Amino acid sequence: MKQETAAVAGNKGNIVAIVAMFFLFAMISFVTNLAAPLGTIWKNHYDWSGMVGNFMNFLAYLIMGIPAGAMLVKIGYKKTALWAMAIGAVGVFFQYLSGKVGTETPTFEVGGVPVMLNFLIYLLGAFICGFCVCMLNTVVNPMLNMLGGGGNRGNQLIQLGGSLNSLAGTLTPLFVGMLIGAVTKDTSISDVSPLLWIAMGVFVVAFIIISFVRIPEPHIHKKGEVKVKDKYSAWSFRHTVLGVIGIFFYVGLEVGIPGVLIFYLSDSEVSGITANATAVAGAVAAVYWLLMLVGRLSSSVISGKVSSRLQLIVASTVAIALIVVAIFMPVSIRVSMPAYSVEEGFSFAQVPLSALLLVLCGLCTSIMWGSIFNLAVEGLGKYTAQASGIFMMMVVGGGVMPLLQNAIAVSAGYMVSYWLVVAMLAYLLFYALSGSKNVNKEIPVDEIKDSIPDAV
Repeated sequence: MKQETAAVAGNKGNIVAIVAMFFLFAMISFVTNLAAPLGTIWKNHYDWSGMVGNFMNFLAYLIMGIPAGAMLVKIGYKKTALWAMAIGAVGVFFQYLSGKVGTETPTFEVGGVPVMLNFLIYLLGAFICGFCVCMLNTVVNPMLNMLGGGGNRGNQLIQLGGSLNSLAGTLTPLFVGMLIGAVTKDTSISDVSPLLWIAMGVFVVAFIIISFVRIPEPHIHKKGEVKVKDKYSAWSFRHTVLGVIGIFFYVGLEVGIPGVLIFYLSDSEVSGITANATAVAGAVAAVYWLLMLVGRLSSSVISGKVSSRLQLIVASTVAIALIVVAIFMPVSIRVSMPAYSVEEGFSFAQVPLSALLLVLCGLCTSIMWGSIFNLAVEGLGKYTAQASGIFMMMVVGGGVMPLLQNAIAVSAGYMVSYWLVVAMLAYLLFYALSGSKNVNKEIPVDEIKDSIPDAV
């Protein structure tokens, strides 16, 4: 099995497939990272709504995770990716539509506050986009792991793809911050319409490009093949189950750290940023994603020699230390960080030192996804596609945990909410130290099929 996958990795024809997977990785981040900066617009209209769009985006993972894994088996990687592109374009269109219709008609009340139809349309768009990124994630992670032959090399390719993911994550909040500028009660989604049109155009172009790319289909079931009934599944592996929980927490903290940070810095009364607070917040969050890019590029260099387990141990430990210090850091201690506003262009703004410490966590979170996925699917063989679908289902943590963190931030304070992140990091440290060991090596993982004649 390993010799076969290594041969696949060495095939020059797969370079195109690898590049295509890298591109899809960037698309995932572009769509996902629209949620938090757009949430600052809605938060200024409804205090409770800042992370609701993000929650809807990730809620789709819970529904689509298992079906997406099944799609890999039934129609293959390429067709699954093409369906994802089409769905993503529809989702972004609904978000665009939310800035054009339903702005005058209240449809329901939350805490006595009338909520307009346009917000419901926006949430529907975010939900649809969630289906898109779930399907894309289901495609790119097992594909890159397979093209790399699993192990350290598989993790290396995932980290390289993650580097482009981080680059898109760096640019997205920066562009949105540039387009929004200062957020007021009059700011609406229509103010970022150009970005949404660009997003729809990118999906169309991506659809055309991927349709011409040849992508290996290792898990697709061809006509005439019948699988032997199996008493085992991906759920039979302890390290996979614990890894699924780890992915739930990881995506929650990866999104929650910069998401709540944006709200924290945008709140002038708390952060002390008096001019263009929203634009500054977007720029600082962009640095977080930029550091994720740096971290993933660095990891891609060392992953051929340094194990995923050791990388996860170091990253979790350092991240815990950074956040604990940030929680206790007085807001009066400040540092200069790069910012951008329409009025002043690029400049440096004085922000709390705690913001810099939280941003530095991007170096740590950068390597976690690839490390957890790599550790959790190691030795799964024929159960890898099923495990990928389960993993995508648990990415819903990126909606649930930031929503919970935001609720803590509203009730107890922004920095207090980061204790939730510390707890999630502690679990990842446990997983790296102990939970990632495969204790179910006796389970057979080779594919067994019976061939029958095609129906006439």
